[in-house]
Amino acid sequence: MKPDIKFIATDMDGSLLDDNKQLPDDFFDVFAALKRQNILFAAASGRQYESLLDTFIDIKDEMLFIADNGTLVMHQGKELYSSTIEPSDVTAIIQSLKNIPDCHVVFCGKGIAYIETCDAATLSEVKKYYAALKQVDNLLQIKEDCIKIAVLNFNGTEEHIYPSVAPLFSESHQVVVSSFIWLDFMAKDASKGSAIKYLQQKFNFTAEQSLSFGDYFNDVEMLQQTYYSYAMENAHPDIKQTARFSAPTNNQAGVTQVIRQLLLD
Repeated sequence: MKPDIKFIATDMDGSLLDDNKQLPDDFFDVFAALKRQNILFAAASGRQYESLLDTFIDIKDEMLFIADNGTLVMHQGKELYSSTIEPSDVTAIIQSLKNIPDCHVVFCGKGIAYIETCDAATLSEVKKYYAALKQVDNLLQIKEDCIKIAVLNFNGTEEHIYPSVAPLFSESHQVVVSSFIWLDFMAKDASKGSAIKYLQQKFNFTAEQSLSFGDYFNDVEMLQQTYYSYAMENAHPDIKQTARFSAPTNNQAGVTQVIRQLLLD
């Protein structure tokens, strides 16, 4: 008997996308089948909303976007939900990161992201996730709402950044290692899980009717907020302990494999 699923959320990098940042070959066929069953589908990512639009441009008005790790939820071009960081906290976080070597800081606004560096390799990496990106001289001079502060460190954020910043900010903010090279700061109540909880109330479905896929620490709350929680086979070992179920790797189209087996076959 097929489970009564009303909502599916999937992380992007390391989950839905393969290592070449490509969707599974069968994604749009699977999406069309889900739509026929009136199952809501959301991309739940650390990526910027504008970056997600580039990937799903042909179906952008038929799905939900949980962007910047749940700090911004968009539907049919309209904001449903957002969470911002207090300006004084933005200043404190950015100043603390200036003392850590090899950090590249991204100030994430609702419509555009900002960065100070002009380094070509760094900008190339950042633009994979932030399609609307502007280089500025000083992040501390930006006056608009900040939904997330992202930090890139090619040497690894879990080892080189998290130990320094967690004691300072983890009690007052979400401080999340979102991939090997990325770490994110958000408001304390912000997460993919909080965004999904909001959507469950708005669209009238339950955690038991929710399915999700993830691979890293920014997916923990999402997996906890959905009964049918799947860790990718390539996920961080701790995430495999969080999820109830396991999916094949992102390079094996694990997300669409599970959806087909669970709901479509």
